[in-house]
Amino acid sequence: MEGKKQLFRDKNVKPTEQLISESLDEGYVIYQRFIETLENEGISLMDWRYYQDGKAWLSKGEYKWTTTRGTNKVKPIFWLSMWEGFFKVSFHFSEKVRTQLLSLPVSDETKETILKAPTKARK
Repeated sequence: MEGKKQLFRDKNVKPTEQLISESLDEGYVIYQRFIETLENEGISLMDWRYYQDGKAWLSKGEYKWTTTRGTNKVKPIFWLSMWEGFFKVSFHFSEKVRTQLLSLPVSDETKETILKAPTKARK
């Protein structure tokens, strides 16, 4: 992965399934399985959007649900970016969420990664 460049950095060229397929090459099958798994878990991949701060097109995975009172809620789960031959999923958690993640039944290695990861201020 070293030396690979992030793709879809031209503001005027929105990612399409064909462009994604061409950029991922053999990895496109894995990408399709990833999307299918998301859908099975109730996570939607949002439309691609160009972000000025990172100068790239990103998509966002969101979990949507309706509360018992009928309120529609949305929780961003991850950001998706495309690279030469692979895709990357990035997570950004607040300190409160980090504490909750550490209580999950995950490996010590994963907990160490969570502890070392920078957090975002909750807005």
